[in-house]
Amino acid sequence: MKVLFVCVQNAGRSKMAEAFARLHGIDASSAGIEPAAGINPTVAAAMKERGIGMAGAPRMLTMAMIERADIVITMGCSVEKVCPAPMARRMGKKLADWDLDDPKGRDIAGVRRIRDEIERRVLELAAKG
Repeated sequence: MKVLFVCVQNAGRSKMAEAFARLHGIDASSAGIEPAAGINPTVAAAMKERGIGMAGAPRMLTMAMIERADIVITMGCSVEKVCPAPMARRMGKKLADWDLDDPKGRDIAGVRRIRDEIERRVLELAAKG
């Protein structure tokens, strides 16, 4: 199963989801429609607490990424708004939206709650195989 996590900036939610997915044996990548210049520092700190580094700069979503994925998961920003959903559907991709708060501008406690919810959902995804 190849999973593509998509959010707006690819600086928080989708990066955390990609990191947890890879940690749990899922072939995962992430991207954004308006990539930030770098990873959200509070997100990086929250993930470091779990011993997980946030490698790689935010990346721009491309059609090739969607083509390679079996599942495209948006991170609370709506499948319709974030990725070219009609094209993904024509390609036969499974689409889902995880309704998650944006960590941007939140303190470390808020980011921890988002991080923990992302990990919970990734574990559910991994269990489904």
